[in-house]
Amino acid sequence: MSDKTRIRRVPERAVSERGTIDAILDEGLVCHAAYVTQDRPVVIPTLYVRDGDRVLIHGSNTMGLARAVRAGSPLSVAVTHMDGIVVARSAFNSSANYRSVVIHGHGRILDKGEKATAFDLIVEKLIPGRLADLRPSTASEISQTSIIELMLDEVSAKVRSGGPEDEPEDLDEEVWAGVVPMKTVVGEPIPDPDLRPGIPVPDYLRPYRR
Repeated sequence: MSDKTRIRRVPERAVSERGTIDAILDEGLVCHAAYVTQDRPVVIPTLYVRDGDRVLIHGSNTMGLARAVRAGSPLSVAVTHMDGIVVARSAFNSSANYRSVVIHGHGRILDKGEKATAFDLIVEKLIPGRLADLRPSTASEISQTSIIELMLDEVSAKVRSGGPEDEPEDLDEEVWAGVVPMKTVVGEPIPDPDLRPGIPVPDYLRPYRR
């Protein structure tokens, strides 16, 4: 663990097990990527997938993140899942249950030879089974796309679970305390208005899960 990834605030919530880190990343769809451009910090949300010891971030050639990577900017990427609101007997001890991962490093723009394979990999990891139904991506589509590789060399995770951690003197307060659970719910697929009649919802979308 380096200074970049050391958990200083509530260090007992730090998680170093790679399996837990991978599971947090695999459950997510959107990361928040921070970079520096023109001497100012910028944070953007974008799609990503984990592939072994790296994450792949998808975007256009012209997006600021890709330009920053080309210019050598360091990156910091965060993924967070909210699992609940912790309702304590005091405002100070109220909190949230969550699972989070932060990655530090320098990204690399994949070259033309790597990009087509990575593009297919992103599609398949986001919607397993979908790639077999799609036409091949065109050379023009691939050329308009940037895929950034960020290795999981400098990574930290932090997890909070359980109920309130109130002060002993607050336990007799006449106020409710507990946890309000939160989860992401996937709805039924909604067909495109221009969908040709007779095309059923594919099995891999019934049900779609992360």
